[in-house]
Amino acid sequence: MTNNIHNFTRSTDDVVIVGGGLAGLFCALKLAPRPVTLISAAPLGQGASSAWAQGGIAAAVAEGDSPEAHAADTIAVGGGIVDEAVALGIAREASQRIHDLLAYGVPFDRDLEGRLAVGREAAHSARRIVHVRGDGAGAAIVAALSDAVRRTPSIRLIEGLVAEALLTEDGAVTGLQLREAGNFAARPVMIASRAVVLATGGIGHLYAVTTNPVEAGGSGLAIAAHAGAVIADPEFVQFHPTAIMVGRDPAPLATEALRGEGATLINGNGERFMTASHPLAELAPRDIVARGVFAEIAAGRGAFLDAREALGTRFAEQFPTVYASCIAAGIDPATQAIPIAPAAHYHMGGITVDERGRSSIDGLWAGGEVSSTGAHGANRLASNSLLEAVVYAARIADDIAGGAIPSPARHPDTLVTPRASAQDTASVKRLRAMMSARVGVIRDGDGLAEAVRQFAALERETTSIALRNMATTALLVAASAWNRRESRGAHFRSDHPAENPAQAQRTMTTLAAAREVAESLTDRPLPRTAQSMIA
Repeated sequence: MTNNIHNFTRSTDDVVIVGGGLAGLFCALKLAPRPVTLISAAPLGQGASSAWAQGGIAAAVAEGDSPEAHAADTIAVGGGIVDEAVALGIAREASQRIHDLLAYGVPFDRDLEGRLAVGREAAHSARRIVHVRGDGAGAAIVAALSDAVRRTPSIRLIEGLVAEALLTEDGAVTGLQLREAGNFAARPVMIASRAVVLATGGIGHLYAVTTNPVEAGGSGLAIAAHAGAVIADPEFVQFHPTAIMVGRDPAPLATEALRGEGATLINGNGERFMTASHPLAELAPRDIVARGVFAEIAAGRGAFLDAREALGTRFAEQFPTVYASCIAAGIDPATQAIPIAPAAHYHMGGITVDERGRSSIDGLWAGGEVSSTGAHGANRLASNSLLEAVVYAARIADDIAGGAIPSPARHPDTLVTPRASAQDTASVKRLRAMMSARVGVIRDGDGLAEAVRQFAALERETTSIALRNMATTALLVAASAWNRRESRGAHFRSDHPAENPAQAQRTMTTLAAAREVAESLTDRPLPRTAQSMIA
């Protein structure tokens, strides 16, 4: 059932799930018939990166494939820091979760014999990606689960609220502070609960060029960090190499499955450039392809995705979402190469969770992109994100169902809540530009130090709680990137271009530690080009 904020009760024995994407929806359904309050900032089915996913879900369901092979591919791509037990566990649960999704009505593509059709994507050793209508998996999955949620009487749906603070007492969750989405002048809404699941998505919209919706601003990670949660691997941000550059924000995505079907990457001179960079050329790991595309653009040659020979007139039928984005921008991908650039796409880092999805704070679970399970290491294997989301959503539901959740003792106290100022839009624009310029595809120590100082100052001085949360997450990413003086996976330092075996481990950090990094850098002079983040 759906409620609005006007009849929203402030205290509940329900499990409270924040986030209307794949992880939140799947967890709510798996908890039924246990009472759940599901809070979504956008109308259900909108504003979630999972709804925009084109590639599909990786699962070893085809004859001749195996979970062990899937896990091996995941580990090979992850830069030496994948938790191998986690990767294997997820791969082994994949088939069961795919069948769950089928039961909820997800219309996965099938071959002529009725079996699940599987495609291949970058760095997979086998065809193991299940799709919906070629490039519509995310939208179809979220639509099916949204319908199921609306039909489930044990799920109370609250749309239009944003979680802006996590409330704790003695190291345990006591509730949440929420506010009407887009209305910073609104009074905060307080909800008391001893069981909170954060499924708020990633951080892509902290970057000026991204494939993620505006809701992916890192708020879930920030509120957990402010409450003292341990954060893992925040420096590892994956940039999708083939965002379509047609002046839109977010940028439309040209799915990796296009390259899996034979599309190539060329520069403005018509030359394929990935063949000289990696044996797998266009199907190399995403970090390598992203840097290759970035280098061509930086050199002034431009970069393009060319599907004219591989697909031609079949493009519209096989990849209707990408085709529509191109046609809307005046590009016919059947006869023209598509202009592309790397864009912030997926965050391997997030709230540290164990194998059950539990964070370091009692009563707080996290699933989907806001969490960090250790499955992706330094570089996510294509189409593993939706799989991880459903696997951990189911595990979280099982963990909560297996234990008693104490009732809230009292209503939580209202926090000090700064409100938005007229400078917020300009400050957000500067923050996003700084993330792309200094904490982007290629990084260096001076640029990262500048970013750390700017984000720390913004977090400390802003009068907007929403902007403070953005700055908090940006600070965590930049400080950890500054600390990791090597290049590994999606994290590339031009001043430390090689892997350092001594740093072949995951990062575990806190907001307090990130602020200490900022303090240590305060005595270093800012470059003359630096501009204050605060107008």
